Amino acid sequence: MENTKKLELKKLACKVRMGVIEGTFNAKSGHPGGSLSIADIITYLYFNEMNVDPKNPAWEDRDRLVLSKGHTAPALYSALALKGFFPFDLIKTLRKPDSMLQGHPSMRYTPGVDMSTGSLGQGISAAVGMALGAKLKNEDFRVYTALGDGEIEEGQVWEAAMFAGNHKLDNLVAVVDFNNLQIDGSLDEVNSPCPIDEKFAAFGWNVIVINGHCFDEIDEAFKKAKECKGKPTCIVAKTVKGKGVSFMENQCDWHGSAPNAEQYEQAMKELGEALAALEV
Repeated sequence: MENTKKLELKKLACKVRMGVIEGTFNAKSGHPGGSLSIADIITYLYFNEMNVDPKNPAWEDRDRLVLSKGHTAPALYSALALKGFFPFDLIKTLRKPDSMLQGHPSMRYTPGVDMSTGSLGQGISAAVGMALGAKLKNEDFRVYTALGDGEIEEGQVWEAAMFAGNHKLDNLVAVVDFNNLQIDGSLDEVNSPCPIDEKFAAFGWNVIVINGHCFDEIDEAFKKAKECKGKPTCIVAKTVKGKGVSFMENQCDWHGSAPNAEQYEQAMKELGEALAALEV
C-alpha cells in the first residue's frame, strides 16, 4: 500500500478509536474492547474499499456492510461520522433514548447502517441474503460482514457459511475479528471455534489469515478477495481486544464496560498522542 494512503488510514483509525472512547464514556455503557479491535478493518472498509455515498445513504448500487457483531457499533458510528453520514459530535449521544445512535446498529435511525444487528449470528445470514440478491439481479455491489470470534460459536453462522459456499457467492467477504476474547473469557475457556480458517475452508470459502492491525496485510487481503471467483472470502483478522488503549488491551473485562472519568482521560491522552505522532 502506498505510504501516504496508509498514513491517512492510520490517522482515521486513531480517530475512530477516539470516537469509541468518547461514545462509551458519555453513554456510561457499551462495548469498547471489540470496537477497538475492529477499528482498523472498519476504517479500511469505509475509506479505501467500499463504494458508498454519504449524501445518498440508500443508494441502490452501494456496497453494503453488515456489522454482525453489532455490539461494536461505536466503531461503526465513528467511521460513518468521519465519512460524513452525520456530525461527529453525535458520538457523544451514544445510547441516549432520543439519539440516532443506539447501542446496536439500526437501519431505522442511523444513516449509513445497512442492517439492524445485535442478535449474534444473524448478521452474516442477512449479508448472505444481500449477496445472493445481487447475484440474482445481476448487480455489481459487494457485501461485507464483520463477525466476532465468540459470535461464530453460534450455529446460524455455519448455516449461512454453508449456503454462501454452496452458492459460490464471490461478491461476499466475511471478516472474523479474531481477538481471542469474549464476554466471559478466552475462546478456550468458553467454547473455542478454532481452527477458524479450516472450518470456513471446509464450507467452500476462500480463506485469508492476516494481522488485522496491519494496513498492508488488510489491503492485500481485500484485493485477493476481489480477485477470487466462485467462492466467498473469509478474512480471519488476528487482532488485539482493546487495541490502542494500554489498560484495555487483551482484557476481557473491557468487552462490555465503559471507562470512568479517569480512564477516559488516560485513554484519550494515549490515543491523542498516537494521533499526534502520525501527524508529525
